Amino acid sequence: MQTLALCMIVKDEEKWIGQCLESIHRVVDEMVIVDTGSTDQTVEICQSYGATVLSYSWNENFADARNYGLKYAKSDWILWLDADEEVDQKDIFKLKEALDTDEHILLIQLINYFGSYPPDPDQAFLLAHHRLFRNHMGFRFENAIHEKLNVSEVLGNIYEVTILPVQVHHYGYTDPFVENKNKLERNLRMLEKEKQKEGYSPWVDYHIASEYYRAEKYTESFDYVNESIRGFVRKKQVPPSLIYKLKYAVLLLVGSHEGAWPGIEKVIEIYPDYVDLHFYKGVILFLREEYEEAIQVFNHCLELGEEHTIHLVLKGAGSFHPYYYIGRCQEKRGNIREAIAAYRMAIKQSHHYEPAIQELQRLLSQEKVGVDHSVAVASSEMEGRVSD
Repeated sequence: MQTLALCMIVKDEEKWIGQCLESIHRVVDEMVIVDTGSTDQTVEICQSYGATVLSYSWNENFADARNYGLKYAKSDWILWLDADEEVDQKDIFKLKEALDTDEHILLIQLINYFGSYPPDPDQAFLLAHHRLFRNHMGFRFENAIHEKLNVSEVLGNIYEVTILPVQVHHYGYTDPFVENKNKLERNLRMLEKEKQKEGYSPWVDYHIASEYYRAEKYTESFDYVNESIRGFVRKKQVPPSLIYKLKYAVLLLVGSHEGAWPGIEKVIEIYPDYVDLHFYKGVILFLREEYEEAIQVFNHCLELGEEHTIHLVLKGAGSFHPYYYIGRCQEKRGNIREAIAAYRMAIKQSHHYEPAIQELQRLLSQEKVGVDHSVAVASSEMEGRVSD
C-alpha cells in the first residue's frame, strides 16, 4: 500500500491546528510540520498528534518553508494542508484508496468559505486544487507568497488529472481571518517585493488585486487585475479564468455594468464552461433591463451547474443565485406566478437564502395574489419554513 505524509507550515496556530490534525491524523503515515517561530502552544499541539515538528527561521518566503519540510518526508505521497483547513470526515479514507494510481498528482475539492464563522455552507467558493502529489519526483513549491507547485515543470503542459471525491474545508477567508489587518499588510508588502523582481509573474498583480478586493478597495483592485491581464498577454499566455472573474466582480460591485458589456461575451468564448462568467453576464443583462435575454442566460447557468471546479466557482452560481434572478426578471416582466415559482426554487436549493425569502414573502403578502388558493397554500408553507 502506498504511504502518505502530511506536510504543513505553521506559526501561532493554536486556535486551529488541533481541528486540522484531528481531521486527518488517522489516515496518514507521517506528519512533517515546519514551525516558523510560534510563541503559543502550536508546537505542543502538533507533537501531541505524533507530528515531527521542524524549526525554521522565517525568511518571508512561504515556498522555501514548505520545501524545507518536503526534504524530511519519506512517504510515497505528500498531502499538504494549512492550519485553517480540515478534511471532511466522510472522505478521509478515500485518500489512501486514491493513491493506488499511475498518476503523479491529484486534485481535491477545496471549499473556501467567506463571511461569518461558523460558516454558512452556501457562502463559499469551490475549486479543484493540487494537494496530493508523488514524493521524490521533483515537485517543489515556488513563489514567496501564494505559493504553488511547479506542476508544469515536472509534468509538462499536458497531463492527466483526476479530481478526487474528497472535500477540504478552508476557513481562512471567513471574518475572523479577514479582519486580521496585519495579514493584509504583510501580504501586500511581500507581493510588492515580488513585483520588484525582473520578469515577475503576472500572478503577482492578480494576488495584489485580490488583497485589495478583500479590503474593499475596488479601484486599486481593478487597476491591478487589468495589469495582470496585460502581463499574461505580454507573455503570450491566455489569462486564467479566475482573473477575469475578479475583473467582472469588481465592475459589478462598483456599479459599472456598462463597462463590463460586451467584453464579457468575448471572455465567455474563451471559457464557455465557466458558470460564474455566465452568471455575471446574466446580471449585466438584468441591469440593462434585457430581461428575456437574462432569463435565457440564467437558465444556461442552471444547465452548467457547479461541476467545473477547475475554475473558481461561487457556490450557487449554477443553482440558487440564477433562480433568484429569474424571479427578479419575471417580476419585471409582470409574470408574478413565474417569479414566485423561481423564488421557491431558489429557496429549495438554499433554505436560508435571504434575498429569495424576502422577495417571496413580499409577493405572497400582496393582496392580488393572496386571494388565489394555490398561492395561499404556498404562503402557508413559506411562513412555516421562515418561522423554523
